[in-house]
Amino acid sequence: MIERTMKRISAEQKAPWAGFVILIVLYFAANIATTRVVRMQGQINFGDLHMAYAQFAGVLSALANICIILLVVYYKRLGFIAALVLLLGQFPMLIVNLILRHNVNSIPGVFTNVFTLIAIATLRINEGMTERFRKRMAEQAITDTLTSLPNRFACSELIADLIKHNTRFTLVSIDINNFKNINDTMGFDVGNKLLVEIASRWKAIADSGDTGTLDIVSRLSGDEFAIVIRDYSSTADIVRTIEKYESVLGEKLSADGYELYITASFGYAEYPTDADNLDSLFTYSDAAMSEVKRVNSSNHILRFNPELVRTERTLEIEHKIRKALESDTIFFNLQPQYDLAHKLRGFEALARMKDEEGNIVSPGEFIPVAEKVGLVDRVDGAVFRKASEFFGGLLRDYGLDITLSVNVSVRHLMKKDFLDEIHRILETSGISPSNLEIEITESIMIDSVDKAVQVIKDIEALGVKIAIDDFGTGYSSLSYLNKFPADLLKIDKSFIDKMNSSDSSKQYVASIIAIGHIMGFKVISEGVEEDKQIDTLREIGCDYVQGFIWGRPLSVEKVLELVRGLAEQ
Repeated sequence: MIERTMKRISAEQKAPWAGFVILIVLYFAANIATTRVVRMQGQINFGDLHMAYAQFAGVLSALANICIILLVVYYKRLGFIAALVLLLGQFPMLIVNLILRHNVNSIPGVFTNVFTLIAIATLRINEGMTERFRKRMAEQAITDTLTSLPNRFACSELIADLIKHNTRFTLVSIDINNFKNINDTMGFDVGNKLLVEIASRWKAIADSGDTGTLDIVSRLSGDEFAIVIRDYSSTADIVRTIEKYESVLGEKLSADGYELYITASFGYAEYPTDADNLDSLFTYSDAAMSEVKRVNSSNHILRFNPELVRTERTLEIEHKIRKALESDTIFFNLQPQYDLAHKLRGFEALARMKDEEGNIVSPGEFIPVAEKVGLVDRVDGAVFRKASEFFGGLLRDYGLDITLSVNVSVRHLMKKDFLDEIHRILETSGISPSNLEIEITESIMIDSVDKAVQVIKDIEALGVKIAIDDFGTGYSSLSYLNKFPADLLKIDKSFIDKMNSSDSSKQYVASIIAIGHIMGFKVISEGVEEDKQIDTLREIGCDYVQGFIWGRPLSVEKVLELVRGLAEQ
């Protein structure tokens, strides 16, 4: 199959058959024209230049010979045979003209044909040498030099061809377990001999057809192999085939006096069920194989499932977060908050992050991962510190009385030194406690309530404001809410979105606002994006709004522009 695929690829690059026919037709046309021109009397006049028709015979003869040479150049062996037949077919006629008819004009034609024969023979000999060299190079390009199996390029070309012809198949990614230890302790020679032996056993299985499926085994790199499986009926057939390859590893392998028992991890993905392109197939089968290695169970075979990619992505994002914390590339945007008269209340600091290449990573992607892996307090801390330093300068430079609102996770809030952190930030930034607001989620109300209440009371004692974020989405009760000395309730965007399309949603928002006011809280609605929403919120007594309609998250440069504009009014 690999050979057929490569031949098909090569065939697509060959000269078209139409060119072959055109060259032969041109050759005959040039020869016929040459014969007629030789016999023609008269001349062609170009001003003072007079040329006999017979003089054009050489030009036409040269054109015929060019057709012969092009046949050999573009059509290789077939072209050489055709050229040979055409040239040798002329010799009897030339000999007859020369000997029997004593036509000395045939002598140049004889020599021209002899020289052309020598030329095309030389071309063919050189082409033969080039073809043999090209064949060796092509074999090397698709063959792994150590194991003689098809290599990654050949495997990729095969898969691309199967996808092109919409053929169902399965790609199996294989990694030899603990192979690095073998190389480290016994040397690369032993490792290479083991790879050759493993490849030999697997090739024997593929060639024998004992699996009942059509298999191609490839070595991708190092101790990584791949199997392309076709002609199966069910997933059970795929697993049985993989188990056949796994079983031969259970037999003892010997190399340089060492006797070893090898295991491998097998991950597979099917086209087109699991993936519909080459890159995804490799990625997904690798993800399944990596999960087998990570779990390290007795079952060494696993099919890809979407959850594996999410796990891989989580690990990737975790790595990006750790690198961003190390390189201090966590930063912030500020989103403005307004009262219903469009007067600036302040800004909420929102976490932003760049990866190692300087690309922005979506907060919707990295914040959940930071929470999951226990890094959210460090992200919070970086945003808290940087936003406070900037905001303190803003207050000093423009003399504004506005609020900086900072999100704090439950994990961050519950740290022993959180109060010390607030003290430190207030001191270094120069922000007055009354200009700082700590946002907490209402989920804290069911996580260590008593401790949370005490921490929040300690924060309030400093003069710092407290806002309860995303109110209405959690599980808090009014009795819990009554315990918290909060200043502000934030209504979640999900309720604002439905407010004008559902009367019950509108009443729900109105109820939250009313309850907040009864308990002495101000209320701000998040995610406000439409004028109609502003009208409704004004109608039901909301105090503040935050959303795209009056302000998207802004960079520090845009915040400065906004504040300068306010200062000039």
